[in-house]
Amino acid sequence: NVFLNGNGGKPNLPLVYQAVQALYHDPDPAGKERASVWLGELQRSMYAWEISDQLLQLKQDVESCYFAAQTMKMKIQTSFYELPPETHTALRDSLLSHIQNLKDLSPIIVTQLALAIADLALQMASWKGCVQTLIEKYSNDVSSMPFLIEILTVLPEEVHSRSLRIGANRRTEIIEDLAYYSTTVVTLLMTCAEKSGHDEKMLIKVFRCLGSWFNLGVLDNNFMANNQLLMILFQVLQRDETSTNLHEAASDCVCSALYAIENVAVHMPLAMQLFQGVLSLETAYHMAVAREDLDKVLNYCRIFTELCETFLEMTVRTPGLGMGDLRILELLLICAGHPQYEVVEISFNFWYRLGEHLYKMNDPALHRVFKPYIQRLLHSLARHCQLDADHEGVPEDTDDFGEFRMRVSDLVKDVIFLVGSMECFSQLYSTLKEGNPPWEVTEAVLFIMASIAKSIDPENNPTLTEVLEQIVLLPETVHLAVRYTSIELVGEMSEVIDRNPCMLDPVLNFLMKGLREKPLASVAAKAIHNICSVCRDHMAQHFQGLLNIARLLDSFALSTDAAVGLLKGTALVLARLPLEKIAECLNDLCAVQVMALRKLLAQDSSSGKSSDPTVWLDRLAVIFRHTNPIVENGQTHPCQKVIQEIWPVLSETLNAHQNDNRIVERCCRCLRFAVRCVGKGSASLLQPLVTQMVSVYQVYPHSCFLYLGSILVDEYGMEEGCRQGLLDMLQVRLKHTSILQSHVDRLQTSYIYRSPVTLVNSSIIVHIIQCAIASTTLDHRDANCSVMKFIRDLIHTGVTNDVSDHEDDFEVRKRLIGQVMEQHGQQLVTQLINTCCFCLPPYTLPDVAEVLWEIMVFDRPTFCRWLETALKGLPKETAGGALTVTHKQLTDFHKQVTSAEECKQVCWAIREFTRLYR
Repeated sequence: NVFLNGNGGKPNLPLVYQAVQALYHDPDPAGKERASVWLGELQRSMYAWEISDQLLQLKQDVESCYFAAQTMKMKIQTSFYELPPETHTALRDSLLSHIQNLKDLSPIIVTQLALAIADLALQMASWKGCVQTLIEKYSNDVSSMPFLIEILTVLPEEVHSRSLRIGANRRTEIIEDLAYYSTTVVTLLMTCAEKSGHDEKMLIKVFRCLGSWFNLGVLDNNFMANNQLLMILFQVLQRDETSTNLHEAASDCVCSALYAIENVAVHMPLAMQLFQGVLSLETAYHMAVAREDLDKVLNYCRIFTELCETFLEMTVRTPGLGMGDLRILELLLICAGHPQYEVVEISFNFWYRLGEHLYKMNDPALHRVFKPYIQRLLHSLARHCQLDADHEGVPEDTDDFGEFRMRVSDLVKDVIFLVGSMECFSQLYSTLKEGNPPWEVTEAVLFIMASIAKSIDPENNPTLTEVLEQIVLLPETVHLAVRYTSIELVGEMSEVIDRNPCMLDPVLNFLMKGLREKPLASVAAKAIHNICSVCRDHMAQHFQGLLNIARLLDSFALSTDAAVGLLKGTALVLARLPLEKIAECLNDLCAVQVMALRKLLAQDSSSGKSSDPTVWLDRLAVIFRHTNPIVENGQTHPCQKVIQEIWPVLSETLNAHQNDNRIVERCCRCLRFAVRCVGKGSASLLQPLVTQMVSVYQVYPHSCFLYLGSILVDEYGMEEGCRQGLLDMLQVRLKHTSILQSHVDRLQTSYIYRSPVTLVNSSIIVHIIQCAIASTTLDHRDANCSVMKFIRDLIHTGVTNDVSDHEDDFEVRKRLIGQVMEQHGQQLVTQLINTCCFCLPPYTLPDVAEVLWEIMVFDRPTFCRWLETALKGLPKETAGGALTVTHKQLTDFHKQVTSAEECKQVCWAIREFTRLYR
């Protein structure tokens, strides 16, 4: 199946048809895949323009026309530069002809062609007043109206499309143009709506189009406030007989309108109309509830929530007055009363934002106004969190309802300050103490109590102590879900236990019962982990018990995370033991995992198979990571001997699985925490570890070795005797690291901090710089950050003398960095400006700004010349003939950067400038 007949020519149409048919109808998946690859190659070629045009003209079937329409859209979006400007008008006329001819074939083809026409209009600077020309050409023909409205719908949507890099100047020009013609569009839509009668499909199209123009924010609010379309919109939403699809389209449109007027003061006439219109929908909501029409109920709740979001500022500033009318909160609380939890969940973001606003304003009088509303919300949420009365077993965390409960827990934590954590906790407790509620009510109340327990001051709090005392006395006969949530609550009350150590024994006995039961084991382990983290000193006397649990870890039915959490808690307590006991106890704690690793190695060598050691490696890693005792200067680290004894089994495991990236990664992680744990106390491991890493890396260049290497440089880079060995390690890695696989930068950055002169003076520096420059285009958050940090830190060593005192002379460093910049400075600055404009997402720009800032601080006059040269090389026009950047914008940017007095000014300038190319 050779592309382009194997001779580099244009493929013939029958072959393209054959491939399209195979893509959609070949029963053999391999045949589909071959066709997909072949067609993908065709789409990327120059021939795609002509072939798509021919396929659309021939109109043979839906599949070939859809492929052609989609290809046309894709080419216009991504490869418009391939066409000479003189062909643009012919392309436009051809596309308009195709959409006219194919309008009845399939709606998805019409949409693809509409997108192609919209994307062309946005890029083709010579097509002036495209909205006006389209309306004049097609508005008098009823049969053309559906595709005309489709083009007018997607046109505003595509203005901010990420697929089109039309730049800020062209985008501003387009938005002004669309605003100018917006009343013409709305008038056309109004005419369509009036003529549509019972044509529901046309009305849906009208509402979708109107919503699209609202979203762009170009509709005149005085014109819209008095427009009949708004009235039709609310009439549709008030009518009981409105169909589901039309109801959804009308709801989407109202939500877009409300979002568009978020700055209410500027859009007052339209805001008033929308406010009154939405308040009038309460009766319709109740009718939808009575008819059990969940789709409509959800739509109304979306509209009510959007109303509250839009008028949030007014509600908080002037509650109860004008458009700060608190009836809008009543609408949301009515929705919260709906039996389906999906309804109330829609409003969560609003309640979170309301809480955030009130917290920042910190006005007790205002808090009192909103307190009753939050109390009613919490009451509804507690009811929604109830499990079904016939539910068996523990609550599920991972299903939709489990996720809903987690979101409730987060929301309660965010708004509880308005009611008062202690007041709410006491009220909840009294409902359990004074009544005798069914188990599902008890469980839900305990769940809400667990959400707020941590926000209560545990000092001298008899209610908290009483709750704890009552929970640990719960009989084992209560429903399993109640026991599960009680254990969660105990885990959240570890601060109370720390203040009341007399409770520790009964609490641990209670949790041990849970640990022995399969459904409760993981939640009990999590609670023990929490208590270990908070009550480290009190738990020291229970260390032997923790050690016994750790030895029998696999006899409990624990999830992987719960088992690791228990070991973390045990390690945190271990670090608080007297120094002389730590080594022996650490040895005991690691013994189970070490024995398991040895057993696996023995099994594998005898059977020739490979077993997975990651469980044991992760457990050792968590122990090393959290065993951090306080060691005075001069004292031998108590963990040193244990780690030296464990090294051989880790080394063997690494060797045995050296071709498996996942296992090598876990080995390196384990070794990383071991080295961090004992610091320079692991010096005896340095030579064998580096030797093994280098030998394995030459065969299997795993990137995790680079990270481990950077940890070694952090720990030993200052040690005179270790430098050369570490530099040799870096040299080996550079040979085996492709330019775009520049994970090396973390290692190099560590080297810069610890031993800059050794690195800058070495023969590999040129290769490193070239590697770094090529890697600046990486659109990968961590990788790009590492590259930028490395370049910044390298230049910084020549700017200030803030490395250790016994470093080589600062002047030597400065001279060496000067030589590096002389060779590579212009290339680096040009590459950085180009990657900012064409490759990198906006979130990476602060890192780039820091590099440019360091270059400028190092040598401002030279940097000014480099930046000028880089800017001169940028394109000034788009492929469609629109102006990308003016001469003034270039000179302004140059001046803003070169006159900046702090890095953030450079960052702001880059952020604004690169918008011209996005």
